[in-house]
Amino acid sequence: MARRNDHTREQLVALTLNEVKQFLNENSYHELSLRKIAQMIGYVPSTLVNVFGNYNLLLLHVVAQTLDELSAEAKVVVAKSSAPNEALYQLAYCYHDFALRHPFRWQLIFEHNMNGDPLPEWQDARINHMTGMLESLLRALAPNRSDNEVLQASRVLWAGVHGITLLSVDDKFFAAEPVDGKELIENLISNYLKNW
Repeated sequence: MARRNDHTREQLVALTLNEVKQFLNENSYHELSLRKIAQMIGYVPSTLVNVFGNYNLLLLHVVAQTLDELSAEAKVVVAKSSAPNEALYQLAYCYHDFALRHPFRWQLIFEHNMNGDPLPEWQDARINHMTGMLESLLRALAPNRSDNEVLQASRVLWAGVHGITLLSVDDKFFAAEPVDGKELIENLISNYLKNW
């Protein structure tokens, strides 16, 4: 077993998070434990507790890095779009495609539970940034809508895109023919915006 002083704190954080993300490329987080992660990196579990605080916070750091990656991809597709309408579709497709490429990491984002502990500010800010992107596009599309209307529309669209994405990732459309999640997303957004 490696000793605490074999790596700096920063190196140990990076090593741990990289190992967990590699593991999640092929496996569900349900197969992880603090002990298993410690074994993967050659440390004892108490070292990870000293560095991260607890197992939930360790997983939350993985969630944070995953959200950072999704956010970076989302910024690129939104910046490349020529109009807010196009950007809205591209943002939704980006969300869908990211989940298909990283199903186990994406699963962790939405199934992770703090078990009653408050969500740290650094994580709350990430979530607000992601939802803020969607809200700003809706404001650009409908500048006369109130903040509450924009907020409500953003949550309706996000919930719909999230549901379609979840069914795509889990292949749970229960249809005789293959269903294209992106086509469903296009249908959802276009019909919602027509009536909004």
